[in-house]
Amino acid sequence: MCGNNMSVPLLAEAVTVSATEKETAAVIFLHGLGDSGHGWADTLAAIRLPHVKYICPHAFDLMGLSPDSPEDEAGIKKASENIKAIIDHETKNGIPANRIMIGGFSQGGALSLYTALTCQQQLAGVVALSCWLPLHKTFPQAASGSGNKNTPILQCHGEMDPMIPVQFGALTFEKLKSIVNHDKISFKTYPGLLHSSCPQEMAAVKEFIEKQLPRI
Repeated sequence: MCGNNMSVPLLAEAVTVSATEKETAAVIFLHGLGDSGHGWADTLAAIRLPHVKYICPHAFDLMGLSPDSPEDEAGIKKASENIKAIIDHETKNGIPANRIMIGGFSQGGALSLYTALTCQQQLAGVVALSCWLPLHKTFPQAASGSGNKNTPILQCHGEMDPMIPVQFGALTFEKLKSIVNHDKISFKTYPGLLHSSCPQEMAAVKEFIEKQLPRI
């Protein structure tokens, strides 16, 4: 793949929060249904680390990507390949895969989990907010070639989420424990939180990023 952004469909339009010093790590963060990369770029800028670049793609809305609707298998796989293309682009430009973290909120979190579990390169970590594992019936087989069996995963969920009930998050946590090293997964829930984030959750995300992507 050539080095310009136009060769990577989601990257050309992505909102990027550049590092304030030498970029030695990257976080790719995916928004939820009907949102865009701008909102999460602002949220991540508030917890940014100076050596980390944040990439927030938009326009990957998938049909029916919710826990109780028919799943868009082709769309999920295509979107996942587009995320992997961003990872490849960053590695070619000098940030190794083990210094790249992916994450997301709602359908973006679902997509980040699926991408990590089907990605051959070992990533730095996964942040999965208010989400679930899509195409869960294909696992653990679908993860047979994954390089992320020992990659840390931070799962967070609001206990009052009316759109993606916290039970889906708990079921996802149990499923993940059968796919990856269960010692590497943490599942945090937040009382009273709806289908959104909160300062305590973002503090946990910042701590997770700092731990997995330390300054080098």
